[in-house]
Amino acid sequence: MKIKGSIIALIFVVGFVVYHTAYIVDETEQVVVTQFGRIIGQPVTTPGLKFKAPFLQKANYFNKNLLTWDGDPGQIPTLDKKLISVDTFARWKIVDPVKFFQTVNNRFNAVGKLNDIIDPAVRDFITSNLLIEAVRKSNRDLVYVLGREEDQEREKTGIKITVGREKLTSGILQQSQPKVSPFGIEIVDVKIKRINYVEEVRKSVYDRMIAERRRIAEKFRSEGKGEAQKILGEMERDLKQIQSDAYRVSQELKGKADAEATELYARAYGLDPEFYSFTRTLEIYTEALDDKSSLVLSTDSEFLKYLKGYTE
Repeated sequence: MKIKGSIIALIFVVGFVVYHTAYIVDETEQVVVTQFGRIIGQPVTTPGLKFKAPFLQKANYFNKNLLTWDGDPGQIPTLDKKLISVDTFARWKIVDPVKFFQTVNNRFNAVGKLNDIIDPAVRDFITSNLLIEAVRKSNRDLVYVLGREEDQEREKTGIKITVGREKLTSGILQQSQPKVSPFGIEIVDVKIKRINYVEEVRKSVYDRMIAERRRIAEKFRSEGKGEAQKILGEMERDLKQIQSDAYRVSQELKGKADAEATELYARAYGLDPEFYSFTRTLEIYTEALDDKSSLVLSTDSEFLKYLKGYTE
């Protein structure tokens, strides 16, 4: 029993020593080995199972992948006296774990250093440029789209940018990088997440944007009304043209019909002129004489010759 207990104790001791001797490095990690606070050898940057002196040496782990820095939104005045809220972020990594360990030692302290370096750089570049430089990156015309894609309006701002947002963030990166290099840090990229007016002027800006959209909508309505009047005018013109052509054709047909009727009457009456005289006189009697008419004529009047002949 004593021998078995000794073996178990020996296994426990060996396992305890191995546990404090071996360590594992992940693909996203790098290790600096220290002994009583002093760095021993080169940093370990390759993944796998590694070994160190037990109890005396310590493995200090640091990230090797990209890390995130999020700045606190701050109110910054631009060169054209516009007070805006700017929210930035950055991506950084530890490129020299030895320097990093000797200077900032951990991520919390590193973020504090980034705050002290990137935030002032952002403020310097924002205050040194116009607002449009931080908002736009090209001088293309602004396009407002309402409803259909073809219903759009282009607007020229009249202000030409000389720096632009991309160059501005690039300048922030170039200004910040030399200041973080002594800490074994490399800033990979800096971007502006959001730019907004402060609360005091935001409402007036929104009101101006609403008024601008209403102006564009009214422009489209006015163009629509003009197009409607144009269509109605063309329709009225076409209608009058159709009516005119129809009237002309009807008059031509009536004229031809009257001519043919006259020709037929002429032929008929030409065969018996006395009959034509008789029928024509009867028509005159009908038109000239009614129950309200009074007519005094001589019995020798030519107008009554057919009545005389009928009575005789």
